[in-house]
Amino acid sequence: MKIAILLFDNFTALDVAGPYEVLSNIPGANIYFTAEKAGLYKNNKGMQISADYSLSDIPDPEILVIPGGFGIDAILGNQNILNWIKAVHEKSLWTTSVCSGALLLAEAGILNGRKATTHWNRVEQLKKYPVEFVNERYVKDGKIITSAGVSAGIDMALYLTGLAFNDKLAQLIQLAMEYDPQPPFNSGSPQKAPKEILELFKSAKASGKK
Repeated sequence: MKIAILLFDNFTALDVAGPYEVLSNIPGANIYFTAEKAGLYKNNKGMQISADYSLSDIPDPEILVIPGGFGIDAILGNQNILNWIKAVHEKSLWTTSVCSGALLLAEAGILNGRKATTHWNRVEQLKKYPVEFVNERYVKDGKIITSAGVSAGIDMALYLTGLAFNDKLAQLIQLAMEYDPQPPFNSGSPQKAPKEILELFKSAKASGKK
């Protein structure tokens, strides 16, 4: 099973690491960190991941994972990446995204007329495309699975594992990861977060700190 995870500068670390941790535990899985050009790519805090493969090196993965991050906007107009995504999607068994990665799928036209989700702070941006937004942790439409913000990529990858292989394997991986979320605060969505916290997030984003 060939799995390609796209890298670009200013990716969100957990968007990459979450699905990687799940999918890399699938027997026979080969993960290919892929980018427009092979090399090191940094998230916005300086964490580096090496893309050992360029887009042309990986033309036909069975699973495609598009993570999100602050850098997604900078590549929305990158025709090399968009053309690769479109070509890969034609052959893939599963095409997936995490967080704002859905915007790249939308820009490529892959989500036209389909249901999808993304990070709550990117919903209005996604709605500019001919996409039906669904407020869920992950959304399946055909062979496309999109997930909400950051941590939802783990849920998506476990769900995908159950679909592509079987539920038993997905549960074994979940158990091995001890993925049993019990957050200390009930502020994981704009519907639940205290108004003060939501306003702090928005002000930090507006000032470029978030």
